[in-house]
Amino acid sequence: MSSRSIRRIAAATLAAGAALGAAALPASAQSSPHQATAYRSGVVISDVQYDSPGFDDRSNYSLDREWIDVTNTSRRSVNLDGWTLSDEDGHTYTFNRYRLDGRSTVRVHTGIGRDTYRDVYQDRRNYVWDNRSDTATLRNDHGRFIDDASWGRHHRGGHDGNHHGRRL
Repeated sequence: MSSRSIRRIAAATLAAGAALGAAALPASAQSSPHQATAYRSGVVISDVQYDSPGFDDRSNYSLDREWIDVTNTSRRSVNLDGWTLSDEDGHTYTFNRYRLDGRSTVRVHTGIGRDTYRDVYQDRRNYVWDNRSDTATLRNDHGRFIDDASWGRHHRGGHDGNHHGRRL
């Protein structure tokens, strides 16, 4: 085989590989506009304890056992100042002067407590997350959707209400 033929075969193989890669890219990128936003920011709702274990007696101990975990999956820290976490009824917690380190999680408790780098508190005297069904929505400081997590019967329209394709 001549070197000219080898070059043509190599060029055709490279062109076919590039075309295949370009065709495959939109399929993976289009999984969901909500997922794309969450993955770009690196911040996701990673876990939810919407039903405080034990008897719901509205004690601070019980309220603090209702929480949402927010995780930064990237290596870089993210300034969450002004970001919000809200439920379907409009109860909203706003992060205030909080920076989430890379590959770290902060737990947002419903009750009253002293904020640390691992735990922050909404300082509420009533439960926020509905035990039967609700959606926790995380938005950045510009009000843009970052991530959500749903459980129970879904209320909202627009998307399937799942957290990265799964229900909690």
